[in-house]
Amino acid sequence: MPSHTILYIEDNLENRILIRRILTAEGYAVLEAEHANQALEIIRDKVPDLILMDINMPEIDGYTLTSKIKSLPELADVPIIALTANVMKGDRERILQAGCDDYIHKPIDVDQLPLQIANCLKR
Repeated sequence: MPSHTILYIEDNLENRILIRRILTAEGYAVLEAEHANQALEIIRDKVPDLILMDINMPEIDGYTLTSKIKSLPELADVPIIALTANVMKGDRERILQAGCDDYIHKPIDVDQLPLQIANCLKR
């Protein structure tokens, strides 16, 4: 039985497949959303223990979605980790200002990701 449920919000199928494989191998239950509205539907049914958030998504970006999620009282304490290719100067600060609790840049280190997730869940 998985110890934690993680929601991964990402519009790229290949990225979702990779992250799902890594996290399920570690015993996590992984929920996936392709876009913001789908993520909000999933959250209504099951509050995850952690959210991995892509920042660059069509329609509603990760900044906006993070702010929306953090404004909901029942979700305010759910950690959100940005998983993004945004690595320019100021991106990390902007991501954290939007409400993300941590930041992991793409391409990810597949060996380090499970440790980064576990550390965030311990906080």
